[in-house]
Amino acid sequence: MNAVPKTQTQTQTQTQTQTQTQTQTQTATALHVANLHAYYGESHILHGVSFEVKRGELITLLGRNGAGRTTTLKAILGLTGKRSGSIKINGNEAIGLASHKIARLGIGYCPEERGIFSSLSCEENLMLLPMVGKNGMSVDEIYSMFPNLKERRSSQGTRLSGGEQQMLAMARILRTGADILLLDEITEGLAPVIVQTLGRVIRELKAKGFTIIMVEQNFRFAAPLADRHYVMEHGKIAAVVEKHELAAKTAMLHEFLGV
Repeated sequence: MNAVPKTQTQTQTQTQTQTQTQTQTQTATALHVANLHAYYGESHILHGVSFEVKRGELITLLGRNGAGRTTTLKAILGLTGKRSGSIKINGNEAIGLASHKIARLGIGYCPEERGIFSSLSCEENLMLLPMVGKNGMSVDEIYSMFPNLKERRSSQGTRLSGGEQQMLAMARILRTGADILLLDEITEGLAPVIVQTLGRVIRELKAKGFTIIMVEQNFRFAAPLADRHYVMEHGKIAAVVEKHELAAKTAMLHEFLGV
């Protein structure tokens, strides 16, 4: 029996459906890193790092000091020396872009050193950065998420505690409208009550659809938050652990992390 030939309208509809499916698949990936190499001067730090983060996921980069975790975040932002490979942010190739252009693709970076301006008040620090996206949080939304900052809104940066400075560093990038957050050691040296607050905030952000890449030494903090863990060693991805595999791979993680 002969097949009925497709009409032009049917063909166009099928093509449109395929295009929409491809677009949805592409936009489902917030960050795609492939074969990333990065250097500081002549020092070759990253050796072919590859990973992918879907929209709304939270992943961690785990490993001992010097494994290349922070360098990976900086390489994504173009803050290292020479880079090669591919870094796609919301579908846009960023490997050849300058850092300020990369930020405008929707990336927000919270560095380990926090970068608070000591001569400015808490609220002035909060309002300082330019908008890089359409959905930046309002000051009221941020103060609702971080009540401590509302209380200290007029205090100079030098008078904020370490925990308050960390909250401010996170809040500042939420003001910009970035929807992909790179968080570097946000719990380091902080009191347990502040760590609990940051955990609550991260869960809220994840529920709002933010994509989060987190470098974290505190595995107990990171484990219940992340969808997936990438373990780094010597500038490479040495292992990948999905959330549901944690119990089965605890011994392996202890070996890699020395915890």
